[in-house]
Amino acid sequence: MAASALGWALRAARQVLPSPCTRQVRSYYVDWRMLRDVKRRKLAYEYADERLRINAIRKNTILPKELQEVADKEIAALPRDSCPVRIRNRCVLTSRPRGVKRRWRLSRIVFRHFADHAQMSGIQRAMW
Repeated sequence: MAASALGWALRAARQVLPSPCTRQVRSYYVDWRMLRDVKRRKLAYEYADERLRINAIRKNTILPKELQEVADKEIAALPRDSCPVRIRNRCVLTSRPRGVKRRWRLSRIVFRHFADHAQMSGIQRAMW
């Protein structure tokens, strides 16, 4: 009897109080797309030297074709996300991929909002 009452009390407590495991975990990045882009940036940085050496061998026409083909296979064996072409500039606040001002790393929408409300030093709307 006591065991069933204890089980009932635990079930009731779980319904009232959410479990700490089921709560949403906030991360440093805005969304998963930004996290994916950050991972790509790290991989591109790690493999940059190796990729540069292999590409130099691939594009050197003086070297024999067999060596160039081996370099082709080596570059294909590297992770796809290590290629810098796959990196996308994103807004740091909204993770928007298009219309990003490179100097501020903000999308045009956020940039204009901050400029309109004088939240960026040295930036103001043009008036004539």
